[in-house]
Amino acid sequence: MEIFKDRVILITGANRGIGQSLVKALLENGVKKIYATCRDVAQLPDFDDRRVIPMRLDITRPEHIQNAVRDTSDTEILINNAGVLHGGTILEGDVVGMEYDMKVNYFGTISMMRAYAPLLEANQPGYIINIVSIAAYSPLPTIAGYAASKAALFSATLSVRIELAKKGITVHAVNPGAIDTDMNKGSDWEMPSPDSVAIKILERVATGELDIVPDDIGQHMYSAWKEEPARLAKIFSDIYHG
Repeated sequence: MEIFKDRVILITGANRGIGQSLVKALLENGVKKIYATCRDVAQLPDFDDRRVIPMRLDITRPEHIQNAVRDTSDTEILINNAGVLHGGTILEGDVVGMEYDMKVNYFGTISMMRAYAPLLEANQPGYIINIVSIAAYSPLPTIAGYAASKAALFSATLSVRIELAKKGITVHAVNPGAIDTDMNKGSDWEMPSPDSVAIKILERVATGELDIVPDDIGQHMYSAWKEEPARLAKIFSDIYHG
């Protein structure tokens, strides 16, 4: 995957799940440097590789982003992976949790794209890889606030793709389904490992695929939605009502 060879990459939410797996996969594909960021660097695993630079970064805090931009001016690929999930329905879910999902998943990611676009343009060809979610298509009532934040992010990703195309920056949207991460802990679904999904994401970015659904569960949901959005809504209605 030559697209990553000798490149400098920043990943948010690198402490676990898909973010951690992306760091490991990139290290196996010739990257020059990875800024591995999260809110608490003490939570970062030991990647045992000098190419990994741990950094504290809370994407909801403007001062953190400003400091990161100052210290990572050689970034060529931005992977926006940081995200949170608060369960709950629209009518009964915790509104504070819904607001925080939107603050991190949508506004935080937008803040990162706005801050890093000038750097990526200067270091082009630049790439933005947004880890969104198949929930952008899925009206699952039990995670309704999270799904809304991801739907908003997906829309923003498509918009900024058009905006940045003339600046030498390619924008990819990744919409995974249920992956075996802490976010899905306790689920009885048969889910793929984040390591296997991370490799598929990188392979598809390398081939130029812009909208990526890297797993079978996500592909099943996406196919149902693509055939007819009401069909996917019916699937989740049946799940919700038992």
